[in-house]
Amino acid sequence: MLDFAIFAVTFLLALVGAVLYLYPASRQAAGIPGVPPTEEKDGNLPDIVNSGSLHEFLVHLHERYGPVVSFWFGRRLVVSLGTVDVLKQHINPNKTSDPFETMLKSLLRYQSTGGNVSENHMRKKLYENGVTASLQSNFALLLKLSEELLDKWLSYPESQHVPLSQHMLGFAVKSVTQMVMGSTFEDGQEVVRFQKNHGTVWAEIGKGFLDGSLDKSANRKKQYEDALMQLESILKKIIKERRGMNFNQHIFIDSLVQGNLNDQQILEDSMIFSLASCIITAKLCTWAICFLTTSEEVQKKLYEEIDQVFGKGPITPEKIEQLRYCRQVLCETVRAAKLTPVSARLQDVEGKVDKFIIPRETLVLYALGVVLQDPRTWPSPHKFDPERFDDESVMKTFSLLGFSGTQECPELRCAYMVTTVLLSVLVRRLHLLSVEGQVIETKYELVTSSKEEAWITVSKRC
Repeated sequence: MLDFAIFAVTFLLALVGAVLYLYPASRQAAGIPGVPPTEEKDGNLPDIVNSGSLHEFLVHLHERYGPVVSFWFGRRLVVSLGTVDVLKQHINPNKTSDPFETMLKSLLRYQSTGGNVSENHMRKKLYENGVTASLQSNFALLLKLSEELLDKWLSYPESQHVPLSQHMLGFAVKSVTQMVMGSTFEDGQEVVRFQKNHGTVWAEIGKGFLDGSLDKSANRKKQYEDALMQLESILKKIIKERRGMNFNQHIFIDSLVQGNLNDQQILEDSMIFSLASCIITAKLCTWAICFLTTSEEVQKKLYEEIDQVFGKGPITPEKIEQLRYCRQVLCETVRAAKLTPVSARLQDVEGKVDKFIIPRETLVLYALGVVLQDPRTWPSPHKFDPERFDDESVMKTFSLLGFSGTQECPELRCAYMVTTVLLSVLVRRLHLLSVEGQVIETKYELVTSSKEEAWITVSKRC
Protein backbone atom coordinates (compact mmCIF):
# COMPACT_ATOMS: atom_id res chain seq x y z
CA MET A 1 0.00 0.00 0.00
CA LEU A 2 2.75 2.36 0.78
CA ASP A 3 5.38 2.93 -1.94
CA PHE A 4 7.41 5.33 0.10
CA ALA A 5 8.10 6.68 3.56
CA ILE A 6 9.36 10.10 4.50
CA PHE A 7 12.76 10.25 6.17
CA ALA A 8 15.87 12.44 6.13
CA VAL A 9 18.99 10.82 4.76
CA THR A 10 19.92 9.11 8.00
CA PHE A 11 16.37 7.92 8.50
CA LEU A 12 16.27 6.65 4.93
CA LEU A 13 19.44 4.70 5.55
CA ALA A 14 17.92 3.44 8.77
CA LEU A 15 15.00 2.08 6.78
CA VAL A 16 17.39 0.18 4.55
CA GLY A 17 19.17 -1.02 7.66
CA ALA A 18 15.91 -2.18 9.21
CA VAL A 19 15.06 -4.33 6.22
CA LEU A 20 18.50 -5.84 6.08
CA TYR A 21 18.32 -6.50 9.81
CA LEU A 22 14.91 -8.10 9.49
CA TYR A 23 15.74 -10.01 6.31
CA PRO A 24 19.42 -11.06 6.34
CA ALA A 25 20.95 -11.20 2.87
CA SER A 26 23.87 -12.89 1.22
CA ARG A 27 27.36 -11.43 1.47
CA GLN A 28 27.97 -12.55 -2.10
CA ALA A 29 28.09 -9.67 -4.62
CA ALA A 30 26.99 -12.01 -7.44
CA GLY A 31 29.25 -10.26 -9.98
CA ILE A 32 27.11 -7.12 -10.06
CA PRO A 33 29.25 -4.02 -10.76
CA GLY A 34 29.56 -1.49 -7.99
CA VAL A 35 31.71 -0.27 -5.13
CA PRO A 36 33.40 -2.43 -2.51
CA PRO A 37 32.76 -1.67 1.17
CA THR A 38 34.60 1.42 2.38
CA GLU A 39 34.58 0.05 5.91
CA GLU A 40 34.10 -3.51 7.12
CA LYS A 41 31.45 -2.59 9.67
CA ASP A 42 29.58 0.22 7.90
CA GLY A 43 30.02 -0.83 4.27
CA ASN A 44 29.44 2.22 2.04
CA LEU A 45 27.62 4.27 4.65
CA PRO A 46 30.46 6.87 4.76
CA ASP A 47 30.20 7.27 0.97
CA ILE A 48 26.43 7.79 1.18
CA VAL A 49 26.75 10.37 3.94
CA ASN A 50 29.51 12.20 2.03
CA SER A 51 27.28 12.28 -1.09
CA GLY A 52 24.60 14.13 0.86
CA SER A 53 21.80 11.61 0.36
CA LEU A 54 21.13 8.10 -0.84
CA HIS A 55 19.67 9.52 -4.06
CA GLU A 56 22.81 11.51 -4.85
CA PHE A 57 24.97 8.50 -4.03
CA LEU A 58 22.92 6.38 -6.46
CA VAL A 59 23.18 9.03 -9.20
CA HIS A 60 26.98 8.83 -9.05
CA LEU A 61 26.94 5.04 -8.78
CA HIS A 62 24.74 4.54 -11.85
CA GLU A 63 26.70 7.11 -13.88
CA ARG A 64 29.88 5.16 -13.19
CA TYR A 65 28.74 1.53 -13.31
CA GLY A 66 25.56 1.39 -15.42
CA PRO A 67 21.89 0.43 -14.91
CA VAL A 68 22.44 -2.43 -12.42
CA VAL A 69 24.79 -1.62 -9.53
CA SER A 70 25.63 -2.88 -6.07
CA PHE A 71 26.91 -1.44 -2.82
CA TRP A 72 27.14 -2.48 0.82
CA PHE A 73 25.13 -1.46 3.81
CA GLY A 74 27.15 -2.78 6.69
CA ARG A 75 27.97 -6.34 5.71
CA ARG A 76 24.89 -6.70 3.51
CA LEU A 77 24.55 -6.48 -0.26
CA VAL A 78 22.15 -3.93 -1.78
CA VAL A 79 21.34 -3.83 -5.50
CA SER A 80 20.03 -0.71 -7.28
CA LEU A 81 18.22 -0.57 -10.63
CA GLY A 82 18.50 2.68 -12.57
CA THR A 83 16.74 2.46 -15.96
CA VAL A 84 13.23 1.72 -17.15
CA ASP A 85 14.44 -1.35 -19.05
CA VAL A 86 15.89 -3.12 -16.01
CA LEU A 87 12.94 -2.10 -13.83
CA LYS A 88 10.59 -3.74 -16.33
CA GLN A 89 12.47 -7.00 -15.78
CA HIS A 90 12.07 -6.81 -12.01
CA ILE A 91 8.67 -5.26 -11.28
CA ASN A 92 5.89 -7.75 -10.60
CA PRO A 93 2.46 -6.08 -11.04
CA ASN A 94 0.77 -8.99 -9.24
CA LYS A 95 2.45 -8.26 -5.90
CA THR A 96 -0.22 -8.04 -3.19
CA SER A 97 1.93 -6.20 -0.65
CA ASP A 98 4.56 -3.52 -0.73
CA PRO A 99 7.73 -3.88 1.35
CA PHE A 100 7.69 -0.23 2.43
CA GLU A 101 4.40 -0.82 4.22
CA THR A 102 5.95 -3.84 5.95
CA MET A 103 9.10 -1.89 6.82
CA LEU A 104 7.23 1.12 8.15
CA LYS A 105 5.02 -1.07 10.28
CA SER A 106 8.05 -2.87 11.67
CA LEU A 107 9.65 0.47 12.56
CA LEU A 108 6.45 1.44 14.35
CA ARG A 109 6.57 -1.94 16.13
CA TYR A 110 3.35 -3.10 14.48
CA GLN A 111 2.93 -6.85 14.22
CA SER A 112 -0.37 -7.67 12.49
CA THR A 113 0.96 -8.20 8.95
CA GLY A 114 1.77 -11.62 7.54
CA GLY A 115 -1.58 -13.21 6.74
CA ASN A 116 -2.11 -15.48 3.74
CA VAL A 117 -2.18 -14.13 0.20
CA SER A 118 -5.99 -13.95 0.10
CA GLU A 119 -6.18 -12.04 3.38
CA ASN A 120 -3.45 -9.62 2.35
CA HIS A 121 -5.17 -8.99 -0.99
CA MET A 122 -8.50 -8.35 0.76
CA ARG A 123 -6.88 -5.93 3.19
CA LYS A 124 -5.11 -4.10 0.37
CA LYS A 125 -8.38 -3.69 -1.57
CA LEU A 126 -10.15 -2.51 1.57
CA TYR A 127 -7.44 0.11 2.07
CA GLU A 128 -7.62 1.29 -1.54
CA ASN A 129 -11.41 1.41 -1.54
CA GLY A 130 -11.32 3.33 1.73
CA VAL A 131 -9.18 6.01 0.11
CA THR A 132 -11.57 6.25 -2.85
CA ALA A 133 -14.66 6.47 -0.62
CA SER A 134 -13.15 9.10 1.68
CA LEU A 135 -12.12 11.28 -1.28
CA GLN A 136 -15.59 11.05 -2.80
CA SER A 137 -17.47 11.78 0.42
CA ASN A 138 -15.17 14.61 1.48
CA PHE A 139 -14.93 16.54 -1.78
CA ALA A 140 -16.92 19.45 -0.29
CA LEU A 141 -14.49 19.52 2.63
CA LEU A 142 -11.47 19.76 0.30
CA LEU A 143 -13.18 22.57 -1.58
CA LYS A 144 -13.96 24.42 1.65
CA LEU A 145 -10.41 24.17 2.97
CA SER A 146 -9.04 25.29 -0.42
CA GLU A 147 -11.34 28.31 -0.44
CA GLU A 148 -10.31 29.19 3.11
CA LEU A 149 -6.67 29.26 2.00
CA LEU A 150 -7.64 31.34 -1.06
CA ASP A 151 -9.38 33.91 1.16
CA LYS A 152 -6.30 34.08 3.36
CA TRP A 153 -4.02 34.72 0.39
CA LEU A 154 -6.44 37.25 -1.13
CA SER A 155 -6.20 39.27 2.07
CA TYR A 156 -2.42 39.72 1.69
CA PRO A 157 -0.83 42.77 0.06
CA GLU A 158 0.59 41.80 -3.33
CA SER A 159 4.15 42.36 -2.14
CA GLN A 160 3.82 40.06 0.87
CA HIS A 161 5.93 36.90 0.80
CA VAL A 162 3.92 33.75 1.46
CA PRO A 163 5.65 30.83 3.26
CA LEU A 164 4.52 28.18 0.80
CA SER A 165 5.90 25.03 2.49
CA GLN A 166 4.40 26.02 5.83
CA HIS A 167 0.98 26.78 4.36
CA MET A 168 0.92 23.60 2.28
CA LEU A 169 1.78 21.41 5.27
CA GLY A 170 -0.98 23.02 7.31
CA PHE A 171 -3.47 22.61 4.45
CA ALA A 172 -2.48 18.96 3.90
CA VAL A 173 -2.73 18.08 7.60
CA LYS A 174 -6.19 19.68 7.86
CA SER A 175 -7.38 17.85 4.75
CA VAL A 176 -6.00 14.40 5.53
CA THR A 177 -6.88 14.32 9.23
CA GLN A 178 -10.52 15.19 8.56
CA MET A 179 -10.74 12.64 5.73
CA VAL A 180 -9.24 9.92 7.92
CA MET A 181 -10.61 10.79 11.36
CA GLY A 182 -13.55 13.10 10.82
CA SER A 183 -14.98 16.13 12.58
CA THR A 184 -12.65 15.90 15.60
CA PHE A 185 -10.11 17.72 13.46
CA GLU A 186 -12.37 20.65 12.69
CA ASP A 187 -10.88 21.90 15.95
CA GLY A 188 -7.76 23.90 15.12
CA GLN A 189 -6.05 22.90 18.36
CA GLU A 190 -6.44 19.21 17.48
CA VAL A 191 -4.84 19.88 14.10
CA VAL A 192 -1.91 21.72 15.69
CA ARG A 193 -1.43 18.91 18.21
CA PHE A 194 -1.50 16.25 15.46
CA GLN A 195 0.96 18.20 13.31
CA LYS A 196 3.39 18.54 16.23
CA ASN A 197 3.20 14.83 17.10
CA HIS A 198 3.41 13.88 13.42
CA GLY A 199 6.63 15.89 13.07
CA THR A 200 8.15 14.29 16.16
CA VAL A 201 7.38 10.75 14.99
CA TRP A 202 8.70 11.29 11.47
CA ALA A 203 11.85 12.91 12.82
CA GLU A 204 12.75 9.77 14.74
CA ILE A 205 11.30 6.72 12.99
CA GLY A 206 13.98 4.20 12.24
CA LYS A 207 16.98 6.23 13.37
CA GLY A 208 17.87 3.70 16.07
CA PHE A 209 18.31 1.02 13.38
CA LEU A 210 21.19 3.09 11.99
CA ASP A 211 23.15 4.33 15.00
CA GLY A 212 21.14 3.58 18.13
CA SER A 213 21.10 7.29 18.98
CA LEU A 214 17.44 7.31 19.96
CA ASP A 215 18.04 4.71 22.65
CA LYS A 216 21.04 6.68 23.87
CA SER A 217 18.96 9.82 24.43
CA ALA A 218 16.34 9.25 27.10
CA ASN A 219 14.76 12.64 26.40
CA ARG A 220 14.41 12.09 22.64
CA LYS A 221 13.12 8.56 23.14
CA LYS A 222 10.47 9.77 25.58
CA GLN A 223 9.38 12.55 23.20
CA TYR A 224 9.06 10.05 20.35
CA GLU A 225 7.16 7.49 22.41
CA ASP A 226 4.84 10.15 23.85
CA ALA A 227 4.09 11.55 20.39
CA LEU A 228 3.36 8.10 18.94
CA MET A 229 1.20 7.22 21.95
CA GLN A 230 -0.82 10.42 21.49
CA LEU A 231 -1.36 9.72 17.80
CA GLU A 232 -2.45 6.15 18.56
CA SER A 233 -4.67 7.30 21.42
CA ILE A 234 -6.73 9.62 19.23
CA LEU A 235 -7.02 6.92 16.54
CA LYS A 236 -8.19 4.33 19.10
CA LYS A 237 -10.76 6.77 20.44
CA ILE A 238 -12.17 7.47 16.97
CA ILE A 239 -12.19 3.77 15.99
CA LYS A 240 -14.24 3.03 19.10
CA GLU A 241 -16.65 5.88 18.35
CA ARG A 242 -17.22 4.80 14.74
CA ARG A 243 -17.98 1.13 15.48
CA GLY A 244 -21.70 0.39 15.18
CA MET A 245 -22.60 4.01 14.52
CA ASN A 246 -23.83 5.87 11.45
CA PHE A 247 -22.42 9.29 10.60
CA ASN A 248 -23.22 11.76 7.83
CA GLN A 249 -19.53 12.10 6.94
CA HIS A 250 -17.90 8.90 5.65
CA ILE A 251 -14.22 8.80 6.60
CA PHE A 252 -11.34 6.45 5.87
CA ILE A 253 -11.66 4.68 9.23
CA ASP A 254 -15.31 3.83 8.45
CA SER A 255 -14.28 1.73 5.45
CA LEU A 256 -11.86 -0.28 7.59
CA VAL A 257 -14.43 -0.73 10.36
CA GLN A 258 -17.05 -1.94 7.87
CA GLY A 259 -14.49 -4.37 6.42
CA ASN A 260 -14.39 -6.35 9.67
CA LEU A 261 -10.75 -5.69 10.42
CA ASN A 262 -9.81 -5.87 14.06
CA ASP A 263 -8.97 -2.73 16.00
CA GLN A 264 -5.20 -3.23 15.73
CA GLN A 265 -5.35 -3.63 11.94
CA ILE A 266 -7.53 -0.51 11.67
CA LEU A 267 -5.10 1.40 13.88
CA GLU A 268 -2.11 0.38 11.78
CA ASP A 269 -3.66 1.16 8.40
CA SER A 270 -5.08 4.47 9.62
CA MET A 271 -1.72 5.47 11.07
CA ILE A 272 0.15 4.57 7.87
CA PHE A 273 -2.28 6.48 5.67
CA SER A 274 -2.41 9.52 7.96
CA LEU A 275 1.33 9.86 8.40
CA ALA A 276 2.27 9.25 4.76
CA SER A 277 -0.54 11.16 3.05
CA CYS A 278 0.05 14.34 5.03
CA ILE A 279 3.65 14.65 3.84
CA ILE A 280 3.11 13.40 0.29
CA THR A 281 0.19 15.79 -0.23
CA ALA A 282 2.06 18.72 1.31
CA LYS A 283 5.11 18.20 -0.89
CA LEU A 284 3.12 17.65 -4.09
CA CYS A 285 1.18 20.89 -3.46
CA THR A 286 4.40 22.76 -2.69
CA TRP A 287 6.35 21.60 -5.73
CA ALA A 288 3.40 22.04 -8.11
CA ILE A 289 2.98 25.68 -7.08
CA CYS A 290 6.76 26.26 -7.17
CA PHE A 291 6.92 25.04 -10.76
CA LEU A 292 3.88 27.11 -11.75
CA THR A 293 5.50 30.28 -10.37
CA THR A 294 8.55 29.74 -12.60
CA SER A 295 6.65 28.49 -15.67
CA GLU A 296 4.44 31.35 -16.83
CA GLU A 297 3.23 29.58 -19.98
CA VAL A 298 2.27 26.44 -18.03
CA GLN A 299 0.34 28.48 -15.46
CA LYS A 300 -1.41 30.38 -18.27
CA LYS A 301 -2.45 27.15 -19.99
CA LEU A 302 -3.64 25.65 -16.70
CA TYR A 303 -5.75 28.75 -16.01
CA GLU A 304 -7.28 28.52 -19.48
CA GLU A 305 -8.23 24.87 -18.90
CA ILE A 306 -9.75 25.65 -15.50
CA ASP A 307 -11.71 28.54 -16.99
CA GLN A 308 -12.91 26.41 -19.90
CA VAL A 309 -14.02 23.50 -17.69
CA PHE A 310 -15.66 25.44 -14.86
CA GLY A 311 -16.48 28.82 -16.40
CA LYS A 312 -18.28 30.81 -13.72
CA GLY A 313 -19.89 27.65 -12.35
CA PRO A 314 -19.01 25.62 -9.26
CA ILE A 315 -16.10 23.22 -8.97
CA THR A 316 -17.57 19.71 -8.93
CA PRO A 317 -16.13 16.18 -8.78
CA GLU A 318 -17.43 15.42 -12.26
CA LYS A 319 -15.75 18.46 -13.81
CA ILE A 320 -12.53 17.92 -11.86
CA GLU A 321 -12.12 14.69 -13.84
CA GLN A 322 -12.03 16.77 -17.05
CA LEU A 323 -8.85 18.63 -16.02
CA ARG A 324 -6.52 16.64 -18.26
CA TYR A 325 -3.79 19.27 -18.46
CA CYS A 326 -3.85 19.74 -14.69
CA ARG A 327 -3.14 16.02 -14.28
CA GLN A 328 -0.24 16.37 -16.70
CA VAL A 329 1.10 19.25 -14.58
CA LEU A 330 0.99 17.05 -11.49
CA CYS A 331 2.64 14.11 -13.26
CA GLU A 332 5.41 16.40 -14.47
CA THR A 333 5.73 17.79 -10.94
CA VAL A 334 6.30 14.29 -9.58
CA ARG A 335 8.89 13.64 -12.31
CA ALA A 336 10.74 16.96 -12.26
CA ALA A 337 10.86 17.19 -8.46
CA LYS A 338 11.83 13.51 -8.22
CA LEU A 339 9.13 13.44 -5.56
CA THR A 340 9.98 9.91 -4.43
CA PRO A 341 13.56 9.23 -5.55
CA VAL A 342 13.89 5.78 -4.01
CA SER A 343 11.58 2.80 -3.67
CA ALA A 344 12.42 -0.81 -2.86
CA ARG A 345 11.48 -4.46 -2.95
CA LEU A 346 12.81 -7.49 -1.18
CA GLN A 347 14.06 -10.22 -3.50
CA ASP A 348 11.80 -13.12 -2.45
CA VAL A 349 13.59 -15.72 -4.57
CA GLU A 350 16.80 -15.71 -6.55
CA GLY A 351 16.21 -13.70 -9.72
CA LYS A 352 17.90 -12.38 -12.82
CA VAL A 353 17.98 -8.81 -14.15
CA ASP A 354 19.83 -8.21 -17.38
CA LYS A 355 22.77 -10.65 -17.14
CA PHE A 356 23.07 -10.45 -13.36
CA ILE A 357 21.84 -12.89 -10.72
CA ILE A 358 20.27 -11.24 -7.64
CA PRO A 359 20.52 -13.48 -4.58
CA ARG A 360 17.43 -14.32 -2.51
CA GLU A 361 16.60 -11.87 0.31
CA THR A 362 18.65 -9.07 -1.23
CA LEU A 363 17.17 -5.59 -0.87
CA VAL A 364 16.63 -4.20 -4.38
CA LEU A 365 16.38 -0.42 -4.62
CA TYR A 366 14.49 1.26 -7.44
CA ALA A 367 16.54 4.40 -8.13
CA LEU A 368 13.47 6.32 -9.31
CA GLY A 369 15.21 9.68 -9.03
CA VAL A 370 17.81 8.40 -11.52
CA VAL A 371 15.17 6.92 -13.82
CA LEU A 372 13.04 10.09 -13.78
CA GLN A 373 15.97 12.16 -15.08
CA ASP A 374 17.21 9.68 -17.71
CA PRO A 375 17.35 11.58 -21.05
CA ARG A 376 16.82 8.32 -22.96
CA THR A 377 13.35 8.09 -21.42
CA TRP A 378 12.61 11.80 -20.84
CA PRO A 379 13.98 14.15 -23.52
CA SER A 380 15.20 17.43 -21.97
CA PRO A 381 14.74 15.94 -18.48
CA HIS A 382 15.52 19.18 -16.62
CA LYS A 383 12.80 21.11 -18.43
CA PHE A 384 9.38 21.37 -16.76
CA ASP A 385 7.17 20.21 -19.62
CA PRO A 386 3.71 18.81 -18.75
CA GLU A 387 2.95 18.24 -22.44
CA ARG A 388 5.41 15.33 -22.56
CA PHE A 389 2.54 13.35 -20.97
CA ASP A 390 0.45 13.77 -24.13
CA ASP A 391 2.36 10.72 -25.35
CA GLU A 392 0.56 7.51 -24.34
CA SER A 393 3.84 5.59 -24.13
CA VAL A 394 5.15 8.12 -21.61
CA MET A 395 2.09 7.59 -19.45
CA LYS A 396 2.63 3.83 -19.61
CA THR A 397 6.19 4.27 -18.38
CA PHE A 398 4.98 6.55 -15.59
CA SER A 399 2.42 3.94 -14.57
CA LEU A 400 5.08 1.22 -14.56
CA LEU A 401 7.05 3.30 -12.05
CA GLY A 402 4.04 3.42 -9.73
CA PHE A 403 3.05 7.05 -10.29
CA SER A 404 -0.14 6.57 -12.29
CA GLY A 405 -2.71 4.03 -13.46
CA THR A 406 -3.23 0.67 -11.80
CA GLN A 407 0.18 0.78 -10.06
CA GLU A 408 -0.51 4.17 -8.47
CA CYS A 409 -0.33 3.95 -4.69
CA PRO A 410 -3.36 5.15 -2.68
CA GLU A 411 -1.44 7.88 -0.85
CA LEU A 412 -0.34 9.47 -4.13
CA ARG A 413 -3.85 9.11 -5.54
CA CYS A 414 -5.12 11.05 -2.53
CA ALA A 415 -2.44 13.70 -3.05
CA TYR A 416 -3.36 14.08 -6.73
CA MET A 417 -7.00 14.77 -5.91
CA VAL A 418 -6.32 17.16 -3.03
CA THR A 419 -3.78 19.11 -5.09
CA THR A 420 -6.11 19.27 -8.11
CA VAL A 421 -8.89 20.81 -6.03
CA LEU A 422 -6.47 23.29 -4.47
CA LEU A 423 -4.98 24.38 -7.81
CA SER A 424 -8.46 24.74 -9.32
CA VAL A 425 -9.43 27.14 -6.56
CA LEU A 426 -6.17 29.11 -6.42
CA VAL A 427 -5.30 29.46 -10.12
CA ARG A 428 -8.86 30.47 -10.93
CA ARG A 429 -8.46 33.64 -8.83
CA LEU A 430 -4.75 34.26 -8.41
CA HIS A 431 -1.51 34.69 -10.30
CA LEU A 432 1.12 32.63 -8.48
CA LEU A 433 4.48 34.42 -8.63
CA SER A 434 8.05 33.59 -7.68
CA VAL A 435 10.16 35.72 -5.37
CA GLU A 436 12.92 37.40 -7.35
CA GLY A 437 16.37 36.03 -6.61
CA GLN A 438 15.15 33.04 -4.64
CA VAL A 439 17.03 29.79 -5.27
CA ILE A 440 15.24 26.70 -3.97
CA GLU A 441 17.71 23.99 -3.01
CA THR A 442 16.49 20.40 -2.88
CA LYS A 443 16.70 18.02 0.06
CA TYR A 444 16.50 14.42 -1.12
CA GLU A 445 14.64 12.26 1.35
CA LEU A 446 12.27 9.48 0.41
CA VAL A 447 9.88 12.32 -0.33
CA THR A 448 11.78 15.28 -1.76
CA SER A 449 11.46 18.71 -0.18
CA SER A 450 13.15 22.11 -0.23
CA LYS A 451 16.02 22.66 2.20
CA GLU A 452 14.63 26.01 3.30
CA GLU A 453 11.21 27.65 3.19
CA ALA A 454 9.91 28.26 -0.34
CA TRP A 455 8.47 31.75 -0.67
CA ILE A 456 5.99 33.04 -3.27
CA THR A 457 3.84 36.08 -3.83
CA VAL A 458 0.31 36.25 -5.25
CA SER A 459 -1.74 38.78 -7.15
CA LYS A 460 -5.44 38.86 -7.99
CA ARG A 461 -6.56 37.98 -11.49
CA CYS A 462 -8.62 40.64 -13.24
